[in-house]
Amino acid sequence: MPDKITYRKSGVDIDAGNSFVERIKPLIKNTARREMISGIGGFGGLFHLDTGKIKDPLLVSSTDGVGTKLKIAQLMDKHDTVGIDLVAMSVNDIIVQGAEPLFFLDYIATGKLDVDKGVKIVEGIVKGCQEAGCCLLGGETAEMPGFYPNGEYDLAGFCVGVVEADKLIDGSEIRVGDRIIGIASSGLHSNGFSLVRHALFDEGKLKPDDKIAGFDQVLGLELLRPTKIYVKPVLNIIKNFNIHGIVHITGGGFTENIPRITPAQCCSLIRRDSWPVLPIFDLIRDIGKIDGDEMFRVFNMGIGMILIVAKNDEAEIIDRLGKMGENSYALGTIEMRGNDERAVSFI
Repeated sequence: MPDKITYRKSGVDIDAGNSFVERIKPLIKNTARREMISGIGGFGGLFHLDTGKIKDPLLVSSTDGVGTKLKIAQLMDKHDTVGIDLVAMSVNDIIVQGAEPLFFLDYIATGKLDVDKGVKIVEGIVKGCQEAGCCLLGGETAEMPGFYPNGEYDLAGFCVGVVEADKLIDGSEIRVGDRIIGIASSGLHSNGFSLVRHALFDEGKLKPDDKIAGFDQVLGLELLRPTKIYVKPVLNIIKNFNIHGIVHITGGGFTENIPRITPAQCCSLIRRDSWPVLPIFDLIRDIGKIDGDEMFRVFNMGIGMILIVAKNDEAEIIDRLGKMGENSYALGTIEMRGNDERAVSFI
């Protein structure tokens, strides 16, 4: 008599999934906030919004992934930092509007669940949530045999935050004469990795385990530096200063992201020599023979977050950021935009 067909034989192991959930439950508890009502395992996560603390709450949400940076993680067989990247990409987006992240949900998709690898990924997600001050409210692990190659996976994340409606930061207060402050990035963050891989691996014939002069670790680990999470320092600045606009330098670099919040009649004038460009960007530019304008359109170039502030607040904000351990720089000014002038100009 032929063996019976089972879900496991078709490639989905329910028992492995259950084991995975049990192993990550104690990790997730480390992200708990008092508003979190439900534990992991329910059909939906429950979060009791404290309307006593916020008079007119405005919810802000964002969803994102890690992109082809995951290819580097898989080549290096290092999976404990991409979860930080996953959280960072969403929480950094909502902090731009002045919102405090409340809770986060993750989605892990793979061909065959590797429990140990999955736990490493969730360890990173938990660390990211702790850095952002939000709870990991729930998630989904999808095992899809035949859809993903062996050993590969994809990640997506979803974050919800809250801001007092009358304190929303949307760029409407930006004026000519405002100052542009840049807060340093930790490296590439999680954008531009298709270009990175093409430049370094295809054109440059480098390998992830190559040791490059000027770097303190092999190339793959340098590329995997986790995305910086800016939530706590930016919330501190928002509470103490009137911030006119905030920009997350994510996909699209300087060129595409700054105009998302600046008025159409304004130009952002950036001094290229006002901050130190990290060596990884020089390596990518030189090996890939990439034009400077293209670099600023794709990468953060060493600046992960931008604050647009009143002229009189610039020095004090930079000083406060320094006391919080954040390197920040006076990048430039907001100017009146000429008829043929770009929204972002470099000098």
